[in-house]
This record gives sequence, C-alpha cells and structure tokens, in this order.
Amino acid sequence: MPLTFGVLAAAVAASSPPSDDVTPGVLGFLVVAAIGVALVFLLKSMNKQFRKIAPKADGATAANTAPGPKAAPGEPSRPETPK
Repeated sequence: MPLTFGVLAAAVAASSPPSDDVTPGVLGFLVVAAIGVALVFLLKSMNKQFRKIAPKADGATAANTAPGPKAAPGEPSRPETPK
C-alpha cells in the first residue's frame, strides 16, 4: 500500500506546475474519496449494530416504575430499615 501512495505522489509531483501555487491535486482527491468511502461503510456498520439493540420489554419498564421510596436526584439510595 505505501508503494502505491509513493508512486501516486511521484506522478503528482512530476506533473505539478512550477509556480508557487499549491493545489491539492489528484492525491488530495484520492485521499478525501477514500475517507468518504470508509465513512459510508462505517455508517452502514453502525446502523446494523443499532438495529441489534432491542427495546426494553413492558415488564422491565413496569419494574422500574414500581411505587416505593425514591432518593432525590444526586443522593445515593438508602436501604429500607426493618420495622
């Protein structure tokens, strides 16, 4: 892979204009295009992983909303004392 980039860089350097203007050229375009292609594949993979996550069942949400003593936000919950 590094050989390919070296050949591309040499080809771009040989065909560059002799002026002081710097342009991204073909190598810059290829790098940006490769990043774009990698981004598409990463987004597809992320969407596949998100689809694997199942929503909570109704029983799980009912257990979380059961009545009982609750601590105020920011305070640790305390165990109930026996009567």
